Amino acid sequence: MTGVPASAAGGTGAKPAPGGKLGAAAVPQAGLWNVANLLTMVRLVLVPGFVVLLLHDGGYDPVWRAYAWAAFAVAMITDIFDGHLARTYNLVTDFGKIADPIADKAIMGAALVCLSYLGDLPWWVTGVILFRELGITLMRFWVIRHAVIPASRGGKLKTLAQGTAVGMYVLALTGPLASLRFWVMAVAVVLTVVTGLDYVQQAVTARRQGLAAERAAR
Repeated sequence: MTGVPASAAGGTGAKPAPGGKLGAAAVPQAGLWNVANLLTMVRLVLVPGFVVLLLHDGGYDPVWRAYAWAAFAVAMITDIFDGHLARTYNLVTDFGKIADPIADKAIMGAALVCLSYLGDLPWWVTGVILFRELGITLMRFWVIRHAVIPASRGGKLKTLAQGTAVGMYVLALTGPLASLRFWVMAVAVVLTVVTGLDYVQQAVTARRQGLAAERAAR
Protein backbone atom coordinates (compact mmCIF):
# COMPACT_ATOMS: atom_id res chain seq x y z
CA MET A 1 0.00 0.00 0.00
CA THR A 2 1.48 3.40 0.72
CA GLY A 3 3.26 5.43 3.35
CA VAL A 4 1.43 8.63 2.49
CA PRO A 5 0.01 10.29 5.62
CA ALA A 6 -3.70 9.70 6.07
CA SER A 7 -4.43 13.40 6.02
CA ALA A 8 -2.76 13.73 2.65
CA ALA A 9 -4.62 10.80 1.16
CA GLY A 10 -8.16 11.43 2.26
CA GLY A 11 -7.59 10.83 5.96
CA THR A 12 -9.29 12.37 8.92
CA GLY A 13 -7.45 15.66 8.72
CA ALA A 14 -7.55 18.33 11.42
CA LYS A 15 -10.77 19.53 13.04
CA PRO A 16 -11.96 22.97 11.97
CA ALA A 17 -11.61 25.89 14.31
CA PRO A 18 -14.77 26.89 16.20
CA GLY A 19 -17.13 28.61 13.83
CA GLY A 20 -15.11 27.46 10.81
CA LYS A 21 -16.01 25.04 8.07
CA LEU A 22 -14.46 21.70 7.27
CA GLY A 23 -12.44 21.88 4.05
CA ALA A 24 -13.79 20.05 1.04
CA ALA A 25 -10.60 17.97 0.75
CA ALA A 26 -10.94 16.55 4.29
CA VAL A 27 -12.92 13.33 4.22
CA PRO A 28 -13.13 10.52 6.78
CA GLN A 29 -10.31 7.99 6.75
CA ALA A 30 -11.16 4.67 5.13
CA GLY A 31 -12.38 1.93 7.47
CA LEU A 32 -10.18 -0.96 8.52
CA TRP A 33 -12.16 -3.57 6.58
CA ASN A 34 -11.51 -2.31 3.06
CA VAL A 35 -10.31 -4.35 0.10
CA ALA A 36 -6.74 -3.02 0.23
CA ASN A 37 -6.33 -4.01 3.88
CA LEU A 38 -7.95 -7.38 3.24
CA LEU A 39 -5.36 -8.09 0.53
CA THR A 40 -2.62 -7.17 3.01
CA MET A 41 -4.13 -9.56 5.56
CA VAL A 42 -4.23 -12.31 2.94
CA ARG A 43 -0.52 -11.76 2.32
CA LEU A 44 0.23 -12.04 6.03
CA VAL A 45 -1.75 -15.29 6.28
CA LEU A 46 0.07 -16.69 3.25
CA VAL A 47 3.48 -16.42 4.95
CA PRO A 48 3.18 -19.44 7.30
CA GLY A 49 1.32 -21.38 4.62
CA PHE A 50 4.13 -20.70 2.14
CA VAL A 51 6.76 -21.89 4.62
CA VAL A 52 4.87 -25.14 5.29
CA LEU A 53 4.48 -25.82 1.57
CA LEU A 54 8.12 -25.07 0.77
CA LEU A 55 9.56 -27.18 3.58
CA HIS A 56 7.10 -30.07 3.19
CA ASP A 57 8.73 -33.48 2.84
CA GLY A 58 12.21 -32.04 3.36
CA GLY A 59 11.73 -29.24 0.85
CA TYR A 60 12.66 -31.17 -2.28
CA ASP A 61 9.33 -32.38 -3.62
CA PRO A 62 8.77 -30.57 -6.97
CA VAL A 63 4.99 -30.70 -6.59
CA TRP A 64 4.96 -29.11 -3.14
CA ARG A 65 7.48 -26.52 -4.27
CA ALA A 66 5.13 -25.65 -7.13
CA TYR A 67 2.38 -25.12 -4.55
CA ALA A 68 4.77 -22.94 -2.55
CA TRP A 69 5.55 -20.94 -5.69
CA ALA A 70 1.81 -20.39 -6.26
CA ALA A 71 1.44 -19.03 -2.71
CA PHE A 72 4.46 -16.78 -3.21
CA ALA A 73 3.11 -15.53 -6.56
CA VAL A 74 -0.27 -14.69 -5.01
CA ALA A 75 1.50 -12.76 -2.24
CA MET A 76 3.51 -10.75 -4.78
CA ILE A 77 0.39 -9.99 -6.84
CA THR A 78 -1.58 -8.81 -3.79
CA ASP A 79 1.33 -6.51 -2.95
CA ILE A 80 0.88 -4.78 -6.31
CA PHE A 81 -2.88 -4.48 -6.10
CA ASP A 82 -3.33 -3.39 -2.49
CA GLY A 83 -1.06 -0.40 -2.95
CA HIS A 84 -2.75 0.59 -6.20
CA LEU A 85 -6.22 0.29 -4.67
CA ALA A 86 -5.23 2.25 -1.57
CA ARG A 87 -3.88 5.17 -3.58
CA THR A 88 -6.60 5.15 -6.23
CA TYR A 89 -9.65 4.81 -3.99
CA ASN A 90 -8.46 6.66 -0.87
CA LEU A 91 -8.16 3.50 1.22
CA VAL A 92 -5.05 4.53 3.16
CA THR A 93 -5.30 3.59 6.84
CA ASP A 94 -2.94 3.54 9.81
CA PHE A 95 -3.21 -0.26 9.85
CA GLY A 96 -2.24 -0.47 6.18
CA LYS A 97 0.75 1.84 6.62
CA ILE A 98 2.11 -0.51 9.30
CA ALA A 99 0.95 -3.92 8.08
CA ASP A 100 1.79 -3.52 4.39
CA PRO A 101 5.59 -3.19 4.73
CA ILE A 102 5.58 -5.93 7.38
CA ALA A 103 3.74 -8.28 5.01
CA ASP A 104 6.13 -7.42 2.17
CA LYS A 105 9.24 -8.18 4.19
CA ALA A 106 7.72 -11.21 5.91
CA ILE A 107 7.02 -13.14 2.69
CA MET A 108 10.35 -12.20 1.10
CA GLY A 109 12.30 -12.85 4.29
CA ALA A 110 10.61 -16.21 4.83
CA ALA A 111 11.40 -17.28 1.27
CA LEU A 112 15.06 -16.24 1.48
CA VAL A 113 15.66 -17.87 4.87
CA CYS A 114 13.95 -21.11 3.82
CA LEU A 115 15.90 -21.29 0.56
CA SER A 116 19.19 -20.75 2.39
CA TYR A 117 18.19 -23.32 5.02
CA LEU A 118 17.57 -25.83 2.22
CA GLY A 119 20.97 -25.03 0.71
CA ASP A 120 19.53 -23.60 -2.52
CA LEU A 121 20.68 -20.03 -1.91
CA PRO A 122 23.90 -18.82 -0.25
CA TRP A 123 23.36 -17.31 3.18
CA TRP A 124 25.30 -14.19 2.21
CA VAL A 125 22.69 -13.39 -0.45
CA THR A 126 19.92 -13.68 2.14
CA GLY A 127 21.96 -11.55 4.54
CA VAL A 128 22.57 -8.75 2.02
CA ILE A 129 18.92 -8.51 0.99
CA LEU A 130 17.50 -8.69 4.51
CA PHE A 131 20.07 -6.22 5.86
CA ARG A 132 19.13 -3.75 3.13
CA GLU A 133 15.39 -4.14 3.60
CA LEU A 134 15.48 -3.88 7.40
CA GLY A 135 18.00 -1.04 7.28
CA ILE A 136 15.88 1.01 4.88
CA THR A 137 12.80 0.41 7.01
CA LEU A 138 14.59 1.81 10.07
CA MET A 139 15.83 4.74 8.01
CA ARG A 140 12.27 5.54 6.96
CA PHE A 141 11.40 6.06 10.62
CA TRP A 142 14.58 8.12 11.02
CA VAL A 143 13.53 10.67 8.38
CA ILE A 144 9.73 10.38 8.44
CA ARG A 145 9.41 13.62 10.44
CA HIS A 146 11.22 15.51 7.70
CA ALA A 147 10.23 13.84 4.44
CA VAL A 148 8.65 10.83 2.76
CA ILE A 149 10.93 9.55 0.04
CA PRO A 150 8.87 7.96 -2.74
CA ALA A 151 9.76 4.65 -4.33
CA SER A 152 12.06 5.22 -7.28
CA ARG A 153 12.02 3.44 -10.61
CA GLY A 154 15.12 1.58 -9.49
CA GLY A 155 13.39 0.51 -6.28
CA LYS A 156 10.44 -0.86 -8.22
CA LEU A 157 12.79 -2.68 -10.57
CA LYS A 158 14.61 -4.10 -7.55
CA THR A 159 11.34 -5.45 -6.15
CA LEU A 160 10.49 -7.04 -9.49
CA ALA A 161 13.94 -8.61 -9.80
CA GLN A 162 13.84 -9.96 -6.25
CA GLY A 163 10.37 -11.43 -6.69
CA THR A 164 11.29 -13.04 -10.02
CA ALA A 165 14.57 -14.45 -8.74
CA VAL A 166 13.14 -15.84 -5.50
CA GLY A 167 10.20 -17.32 -7.40
CA MET A 168 12.59 -19.12 -9.74
CA TYR A 169 14.52 -20.51 -6.78
CA VAL A 170 11.33 -21.71 -5.11
CA LEU A 171 10.50 -23.79 -8.17
CA ALA A 172 12.48 -27.01 -8.66
CA LEU A 173 14.06 -25.89 -11.92
CA THR A 174 16.64 -27.85 -13.88
CA GLY A 175 18.74 -27.27 -16.98
CA PRO A 176 19.10 -23.79 -18.53
CA LEU A 177 16.39 -22.29 -16.31
CA ALA A 178 18.34 -23.32 -13.21
CA SER A 179 21.36 -21.46 -14.61
CA LEU A 180 19.26 -18.46 -15.60
CA ARG A 181 17.91 -17.99 -12.10
CA PHE A 182 21.48 -17.47 -10.82
CA TRP A 183 21.91 -14.47 -13.11
CA VAL A 184 18.47 -13.10 -12.26
CA MET A 185 19.39 -13.28 -8.58
CA ALA A 186 22.73 -11.61 -9.31
CA VAL A 187 20.87 -8.70 -10.93
CA ALA A 188 18.51 -8.55 -7.95
CA VAL A 189 21.42 -8.37 -5.49
CA VAL A 190 23.13 -5.59 -7.46
CA LEU A 191 19.90 -3.59 -7.63
CA THR A 192 19.32 -4.21 -3.93
CA VAL A 193 22.70 -2.71 -3.01
CA VAL A 194 22.62 0.19 -5.50
CA THR A 195 19.08 1.31 -4.66
CA GLY A 196 19.81 0.92 -0.97
CA LEU A 197 22.79 3.27 -1.19
CA ASP A 198 20.73 5.73 -3.23
CA TYR A 199 17.99 5.70 -0.59
CA VAL A 200 20.53 6.32 2.18
CA GLN A 201 21.86 9.35 0.29
CA GLN A 202 18.35 10.74 -0.22
CA ALA A 203 17.41 10.11 3.41
CA VAL A 204 20.51 11.85 4.79
CA THR A 205 19.95 14.82 2.47
CA ALA A 206 16.26 15.06 3.41
CA ARG A 207 17.04 14.96 7.13
CA ARG A 208 19.70 17.65 6.82
CA GLN A 209 17.32 19.89 4.90
CA GLY A 210 14.55 19.25 7.41
CA LEU A 211 16.77 20.11 10.37
CA ALA A 212 18.01 23.24 8.59
CA ALA A 213 14.44 24.33 7.94
CA GLU A 214 13.53 23.78 11.61
CA ARG A 215 16.50 25.85 12.76
CA ALA A 216 15.60 28.63 10.32
CA ALA A 217 11.99 28.63 11.55
CA ARG A 218 13.16 29.02 15.14
